[in-house]
Amino acid sequence: MIPAFWHHAVHELAQRDQVMADLIESFAGVALISRGEPFSTLVRSIVGQQISVKAADSVWRKMQATFPELVPERIIAAETAELRACGLSARKVEYLVDLARHFREKRIHVDHWSAMSDAEIIAELTAVRGIGVWTAEMFLIFNQLRPDVWPVDDIGLQKAVARHYCQGERPTRQRLIGCGERWRPWRSVATWYLWRSLDPLPVEY
Repeated sequence: MIPAFWHHAVHELAQRDQVMADLIESFAGVALISRGEPFSTLVRSIVGQQISVKAADSVWRKMQATFPELVPERIIAAETAELRACGLSARKVEYLVDLARHFREKRIHVDHWSAMSDAEIIAELTAVRGIGVWTAEMFLIFNQLRPDVWPVDDIGLQKAVARHYCQGERPTRQRLIGCGERWRPWRSVATWYLWRSLDPLPVEY
């Protein structure tokens, strides 16, 4: 599902910024697409932490085979050995169980997210062990399709801004924050195109 705001955002960004206009033209016909539901998306985010994409895909396939119905109750009920057999570290097993408990105990309020700010959702998600601000921001962009997330700690974003706006010099955190101001309220869209300039294949979470 392409975000309802996408075409309007793209038009505004292209009007404001020639670099962005060129990127938008280069990657016409592709857009941010949301896939998956919140719990399984967050599980996959934890699975993929600090391992290669190939290794993460292997673990994820084993998770899907072991847990065809990937719901919090199933993770909580699972034996540690069953989760470890999927290729998960002991630490990641702890993270997934904590995530599942947050969902089961309704400490994560999916039904209320539409009325919550980005910061409120990030605070809710980062209360889960193993979910940091960057993971929460990726979730807001790729799962919730929030339009104005600006993940300043993302290495890809830093590299792209350096390439297109800073003569190749990596921007300071403060400069990166200031750079993003020109693209409000569509910073997620700008981020997506800046990522594309480094890797033409769209990332999906």
